[in-house]
Amino acid sequence: MSDSTTNTSDVLALDSLLTADELALRERVRDFTAQRIRPNIARWYEDAHFPRAIAPELGELGVLGMHLEGYGCPGRTAVEYGLAAMELEASDSGIRTFVSVQGSLAMTAIHKWGSEAQKEQWLPRMAAGELIGCFALTEPTAGSDPSSMTTFARQTTDGWVLDGAKRWIGLASIADVMVVWANTEDGIRGFLVPAGTSGVTATPIEPKLSMRASIQCDVTFDGVRLGTDAILPGASGLRGPFSCLNEARYGIAWGAMGAARDSYEAALEYAGNRLQFGRPLAGYQLTQEKLVNMLVEIQKGTMLALHLGRLKDAGHLEPQQISLGKLNNVREAIKIAREARTILGGNGVTLDYSPLRHANNLESVRTYEGTDEVHTLILGQHITGIGAFRG
Repeated sequence: MSDSTTNTSDVLALDSLLTADELALRERVRDFTAQRIRPNIARWYEDAHFPRAIAPELGELGVLGMHLEGYGCPGRTAVEYGLAAMELEASDSGIRTFVSVQGSLAMTAIHKWGSEAQKEQWLPRMAAGELIGCFALTEPTAGSDPSSMTTFARQTTDGWVLDGAKRWIGLASIADVMVVWANTEDGIRGFLVPAGTSGVTATPIEPKLSMRASIQCDVTFDGVRLGTDAILPGASGLRGPFSCLNEARYGIAWGAMGAARDSYEAALEYAGNRLQFGRPLAGYQLTQEKLVNMLVEIQKGTMLALHLGRLKDAGHLEPQQISLGKLNNVREAIKIAREARTILGGNGVTLDYSPLRHANNLESVRTYEGTDEVHTLILGQHITGIGAFRG
């Protein structure tokens, strides 16, 4: 276990709160990112390229649908998933986002709300990274308010006909199966739409200033005919997609601290080596203040994420607690990444260093799975008992 006397960036000795299995899992994911992601991420980001071939490698690593049980899924704890998310996002938010879309969103929807046949058909190969899924909820005019979605599924004698549009759908252009949420005469329902289904068009959104090593798409559904077996039988109303969103939001609370930690470590190393006025930057009081402020928030945010994980593993985690974690940790991570860039000076605007890349990516993380405003109102409703989402 870590010792705060040997790891100066773990002043609170938070590693001492982790089990041997948790530490081993973290090191395995950290080693993977060091070998497969970090040497390539600057080029992937510059080229706006998502490495599709990495999916089966992540499956072999055991991080796809990591928290799910059965059907070939790893069945690991919430804390273990959080630690993996932290290490993946320390390399890049886009890679952690892939794992989140695949596992926390698409696979969770099928695992939680699908039929036995649907689970058997999709989950084992998705856990292995052989098949990719996406989660189509957000619309061009229905982001923070999914209840106003206009995508509609009309029931016919032999199935369903789906019409509408979605936006900012991660992985849609390469997905083997889409989990699509649509209004019906009986309210919002979920549907599985396999790749190649006639009437479906997925177009990557380009160019982007954020999440460049990831894929987000516009998707249209034009008279898409689906069989009766396409519907997720267990999902009815917004409870279906929201249950998946909470899984993703939980992972973000951990992942954002990974981006923050990597930004801090890049700044710390640079400050120790860069000479100005005859001494290292780290020897100046203003630089030390910046580094200390970063470290304080990283330690607090990591402790918050770990607490959420322990609550989740005990079956006691509540939505407002997830909102607090997502709101705080992403907000602080962006501040840390931006402050780290200032220590790097002009060199910090190049892809030789990670903080500005992290800051750009975190603008997307801050927006998806609930904006700051949405999570503020969730917490506001919890503490006052008054909903303020409308009016």
